Amino acid sequence: MGLISELLNSPEAFLIIVIGLVVSITIHEFAHAFVAYRLGDDTPMLQGRVTLNPLAHLDPLGSILMVLFGFGWGRPVEYDVYNLKKPKRDTGLISFAGPLSNIILGSLLIILARVFGIQELLLVAYINFFLAFFNMIPIYPLDGFNIVLSLLPYEAALKWRETEKYSLILILVLIFTNVPSMIVSPISSFLMSTIDSFIKLFL
Repeated sequence: MGLISELLNSPEAFLIIVIGLVVSITIHEFAHAFVAYRLGDDTPMLQGRVTLNPLAHLDPLGSILMVLFGFGWGRPVEYDVYNLKKPKRDTGLISFAGPLSNIILGSLLIILARVFGIQELLLVAYINFFLAFFNMIPIYPLDGFNIVLSLLPYEAALKWRETEKYSLILILVLIFTNVPSMIVSPISSFLMSTIDSFIKLFL
């Protein structure tokens, strides 16, 4: 199942995909930490998160699931909103940095796949797009929650925060109703196909 079957079929492909996933999660979390630091909060720097060292960003359970099923998560980046110059706006920017980094990385992986003919990189590119759009679902603790929060007026933002208490239920509903596959997968595939077609014009 998942990457285990890939290991049995092709150890080389398995290695490429696992390394790609580690890099993807590392870049995602680094982007959160770097933007938070650049916006005035030194918490990520003090916690050693403003680094591209995967060990600083990988979560044990998330890493195990990543190897078994090709989908996992990293350690959440902590930051102090009171250190930010414009807390409401900056929270949105910090949250958006993660998904944006995956979209950029996914695009670069498509280029590398087409230039060097490494088809496994296309799978890692797709996973990056999937992670980007899955994380933009507006449910706490996904990045989309804070992105929406940063765009709402003060009173509406307060009401939006109240939905945090339903987050676990909503996440479970998402998982068991297969909503991510029905919504996120088509969006990810469309963006990937569009970028791939654009890249082919120059290769």
